[in-house]
Amino acid sequence: MTAKPRILVTGASGFIGQHLVRRLSESGYLVRAAARQPVIFDDPNVEGIALGDMSRAFAAEYVVRGVDAVIHAAGMAHARPGIPDAAYTAINVDATRQLAKAARAARVKHFILMSSVRAQVGVTHDGVVSEDTPASPTDAYGRSKIAAEAITAELLAGSNTHWSVLRPVLVYGPGVKGNMAALMRLAASPYPLPFAAMKGRRSLLSIGNLLATIEHVLRVEAAKDATFIVADSAPVTIADIIRALRKGRGRPSMLVPVPEAAIVAALRKVGKAEIADRLSGDLIADAVRLRQTGWQPVETTAEALGSAARKSAAPPGLDRTRH
Repeated sequence: MTAKPRILVTGASGFIGQHLVRRLSESGYLVRAAARQPVIFDDPNVEGIALGDMSRAFAAEYVVRGVDAVIHAAGMAHARPGIPDAAYTAINVDATRQLAKAARAARVKHFILMSSVRAQVGVTHDGVVSEDTPASPTDAYGRSKIAAEAITAELLAGSNTHWSVLRPVLVYGPGVKGNMAALMRLAASPYPLPFAAMKGRRSLLSIGNLLATIEHVLRVEAAKDATFIVADSAPVTIADIIRALRKGRGRPSMLVPVPEAAIVAALRKVGKAEIADRLSGDLIADAVRLRQTGWQPVETTAEALGSAARKSAAPPGLDRTRH
């Protein structure tokens, strides 16, 4: 009887990590779910483990023992004001270095690094971002991600451990936090919203499409030793997002065409310049290299946003994780 492959998932208590652990277990994998603090999964296929400081060599060596693949999803997410570059380096770069070294020494078959489109570009970008777009990160978060990518490729080159780097755009779905969670709460309000005239288009990525991508990359030879942008098929405006979220709740969109310049000026006046840039500027990414390996999204942005809105509105059900 063939043993089930065992996969290490770091960052298992995070938004992406929790969804990923469930999905891999449901797909028949054994999962070692690692987080900084103890995490318990009520699932016989999942082994919860406290990771501690992963930038220390002995911790990385311990956690990779006996696994067939590593999905490194842990790290400091997003650019945050007041956090020094050294913090991003310690969490996003040094930990990746130790984990990749340990994976190589343990002859792990596949190492998947969860990076970000911010390793290439800033909050906005003129033109379409593809893997051929020169990397020019604009903040400490993006610089730490591109450094982690380079370390992964360098340390695993010529070894028995294949690597893949994923650069997702903004990921959304049930349980998401940060800016997308705030937007979902805004869409859940009963009030008209002034976004009908906003023209900025952004690529998003549903958690369902990301999970399908990870399973694809685990299976497909053409996805090894390469870097991939990951995004839903088509970019959307803020108005498209609100419409989809409200439709998911069975409600009208209630969007008002306030001039874009007025909204941008108001946001800048109250110190929300980055939000103004996100609403008015473009960040369009094309997962062309991923499609060339045979990948296709499993759901549209409108479908996934509507589903996320419905699940967020539903009474909480049983959760297989406690942390």
